[in-house]
Amino acid sequence: MPKQLPVITPESIRCSPLMREPLSEQQSADLAKAFKALADPVRLRLLSLIASHAGGEACVCDVTDAFDLTGPTISHHLKVLREAGIIDGERRGTWVYYRVLPDMLRTLSTLLTAPEATEAEPVPAAT
Repeated sequence: MPKQLPVITPESIRCSPLMREPLSEQQSADLAKAFKALADPVRLRLLSLIASHAGGEACVCDVTDAFDLTGPTISHHLKVLREAGIIDGERRGTWVYYRVLPDMLRTLSTLLTAPEATEAEPVPAAT
C-alpha cells in the first residue's frame, strides 16, 4: 500500500505550502513521485477515464479499449498510478476495479494553488 501523504486542505492554509515553508527532502520525493506519475499522457488519460466513469470507479476492462496498447502496458500504467497513491484498486473476481483517491488529488492541487493577491501584492502580468 502506498505511503499516505498528509492531506492539505484550503482551510488549513492561507497560501500554498510551497510559499509557506520549504518542503522537506522526503515530502519532495513523495510529491515528485505523484507528479511524475501524472506527467505521462496515458496515465493522465487513465486517471480521467476512471474519475469520470459512472460511480467513480472503473473496471480495467472498461478502460483498456480506449487505448491502442497491450494489456500489460495498461497494467503497468495503472500500477504506477497506484504506487504513487493516486488511485486504488480492488479485485472482484477476475477483474480489478480502480477508483481515484481524492485526498491525494486535493493535496497535489492545493500544493500548487497560488495565494490570493492582495492590494499590497500586485499580480505580475502574464508574458
